[in-house]
Amino acid sequence: MPVVNKVLVVGGGIAGMCTAIELRKRAIEVDLVEIDPEWRVYGAGLTISGPTLRALRTVGVLDAVMAQGATWEGLDFCDASGKPLMQMDLPTCVGAEDLPPTGAIMRPVLARILGQATLAGGASVRLGCTVTDVTQDPDGADVVFSDGTCGRYDLVVAADGLHSRLRATVFADAPTPRFTGQGSWRAVVPRTVERARMCVGAQTKVGLNPVSASEMYLYCLDARVTSEHVVPAQWPSKLVRLLAEFGGDVADIRRGFDDGHLDASRIVYRPLEGLLVPAPWHRGRVLLIGDTAHATTPHLAMGAGLAVEDAVVLAEELSRDAAASLDDALTRFAERRFERARLVVQSSLRLGEIEQSGGSRDEHSQLMRSALAAVTAPI
Repeated sequence: MPVVNKVLVVGGGIAGMCTAIELRKRAIEVDLVEIDPEWRVYGAGLTISGPTLRALRTVGVLDAVMAQGATWEGLDFCDASGKPLMQMDLPTCVGAEDLPPTGAIMRPVLARILGQATLAGGASVRLGCTVTDVTQDPDGADVVFSDGTCGRYDLVVAADGLHSRLRATVFADAPTPRFTGQGSWRAVVPRTVERARMCVGAQTKVGLNPVSASEMYLYCLDARVTSEHVVPAQWPSKLVRLLAEFGGDVADIRRGFDDGHLDASRIVYRPLEGLLVPAPWHRGRVLLIGDTAHATTPHLAMGAGLAVEDAVVLAEELSRDAAASLDDALTRFAERRFERARLVVQSSLRLGEIEQSGGSRDEHSQLMRSALAAVTAPI
């Protein structure tokens, strides 16, 4: 039997939805609250690494993800002109050798798949609602919601993202997100490549990743001094300028945006931030998971994967030993997750530093190889 009976999940993103799905499999009562009344998801394509595919299979949505996304076997590195430099064969995962080593999907498509599974699993979902106060005692946590209602829970899971309100309230001494010196641009365009391609410029990296049979997304990481706001109306012109040094397929995409043949409304931008909260990730009956505990830049394509894995491991630990205390289960959870999260966060930050400084391409490729190999290990 699980060590909890009723859990509140705060946040309806990937971490929150996967947690709700996995806990419901153990017959744990789950309430999920999401502040957005429309449960919207912003963004373009999302790369899904091999470990993420493995975790999504455990959650039970792999078939839908693979049917509606794209997968491939390796990664082609090119210079800014588009000239091939090397090919990287990506490793398969331990225990999932039958799965492709990587893939991608549109972020809203993945959210729709997980949302349907969350509701089908029996979680109670309330939209336009969040937590305003949590009071704990030895036997539970009393929660006040923004709609004026109250509830009592055995565990409160904070999955409300990088700028979590719950983390700021319950973990007042936790670190805050740090700007990493890069901005991330993404655009959805017609597919022209069979597998992922990465092109490296002086201080800018551009990649092309398939997300379906007909579409791919272009990503562009550029060096920036500050995380200043860029108004959406300027996104197309700024991205076109960033792509000016690149040739090949990237140049074709640039011209498509410049002459209006491609849909500029499918461009998104955000400054890249990182965060790693020291373990343990719980205070009493409030637990941090996903980006709330460990937000990474996209260099290893493992941000979503870490969130899905968190959900899988948390459910395992809550149901592993009915005689254990909740504190023991949450401590074990962080012990299993912290070093893996640290590897991804710190390796990704280092990859970004190399790109910003125009550093060693050998170091970049070696670090990427070693980190991607490490995360294929079991969770």
